Amino acid sequence: MTGFGVAGLENEQMVVQVEVRSLNSKFLDLSIRSPRQFADKEPEIRNLVQAHLDRGKVNVSIEFLTKGGQNLPVSINEELFQTYFKEFKSLANSVGEEPSDLFKLALQAPNVINTIPQEREEGEEWEYVKKVLDEALIKCNGFRKDEGASLYKKLHESIELIQVGLEKIKIEDPQRKEKIKQRIRGHFAQWMEENSFDANRFEQELIYYFEKIDITEELVRLETHLNYFLQTMKEDSQQGKKLGFISQEIGREINTIGSKANDAEIQKHVILMKDELEKIKEQSLNVL
Repeated sequence: MTGFGVAGLENEQMVVQVEVRSLNSKFLDLSIRSPRQFADKEPEIRNLVQAHLDRGKVNVSIEFLTKGGQNLPVSINEELFQTYFKEFKSLANSVGEEPSDLFKLALQAPNVINTIPQEREEGEEWEYVKKVLDEALIKCNGFRKDEGASLYKKLHESIELIQVGLEKIKIEDPQRKEKIKQRIRGHFAQWMEENSFDANRFEQELIYYFEKIDITEELVRLETHLNYFLQTMKEDSQQGKKLGFISQEIGREINTIGSKANDAEIQKHVILMKDELEKIKEQSLNVL
């Protein structure tokens, strides 16, 4: 969801500049910086942003400048300024201090400078700002779509690598089971000859043990989740959260395979699969 869009407008009456930045986030986290005169338009700005951007940490910056006006947007009370200045100077002399920055101090004194509310066409200026904002949002969304095409390729590659690891595990799993059987037989062969032993009970325990270390179901579920992930990526929009949930299920199956397999060769594939899955989880935050 990383994106950037900027748009501007300039005519004889005004200059408008809008900048939209978007970073990764699971939800829409919107921050707005706009002139005070448009403070009442914040709900409308939020609605405009939500119409274009579903998720992300979004920063909207609006700059607006009126042209052609020669009058200051503030009034200065000169008499009050002079009074402050004289009083501050008199106080400084009374304590034997050298007066410094009295002009600045008097100018910043209360009620010396007052803001004059500017008369403006209520609807006309905002319509211009809204038009520029909409253009910046379209550009930001276009930026995110271009990034999405590159992201699709990366996610697809990571899923394919996990699938490669899955196929290798399928090949090595029968060999793993055979090695476990041979190891158990070797350990118990002599002990069974020297001691009385219930062969049926031993067989039952062995079956129970192999059921505990069997990973067939996990392999089937993992393959299903990987195919579902690829299928979901091809759907139109707003699949980011779903991809996040599917990646969690993929992680559970990979972890279970690693813990149940108890095999060094399979663990190598599990580690590589986990590495690719971490990339998928991180990149999934970029998907709407």
